Amino acid sequence: MHEHQRLGRGIELAMLTEEMKAGDVGPEFLNGELKGSHDPSGIVFTALAAMSGMEREYIRGRTLEGHESARKRGKTIGGAGVTDNDMLYMALHLRDQEMSLRDIAKRLVITTGTKKGQHPSPATIMRMLREHDEQTAAANT
Repeated sequence: MHEHQRLGRGIELAMLTEEMKAGDVGPEFLNGELKGSHDPSGIVFTALAAMSGMEREYIRGRTLEGHESARKRGKTIGGAGVTDNDMLYMALHLRDQEMSLRDIAKRLVITTGTKKGQHPSPATIMRMLREHDEQTAAANT
């Protein structure tokens, strides 16, 4: 292995360790501080599993902090929106005809941006319709 960071985290690493022990094999790190062969049930793997789990939480926390900071500065998170009111109205009409999300997506075409001319995904249609339904419900209460 070249990078122990790519080995796995938490339960993934524990399962990998069990598979390695059952097959009577062990990892050999080709570079880095842990260079050399190691017993898959030894302290090295226990420490790696713990550190990988902590690293994952650290990265997640920093990412969420970055998203919050961007929102406070008025930046949007995620890709550019591909839906518009015309697409929403057509999707609502097609949903009323009891079409599936997949069929609705095949009928709609993105009109702006880098995805112009492509079809939106069924997940995008579902999200657009759900947001519309939630806004409508909120307005009616």
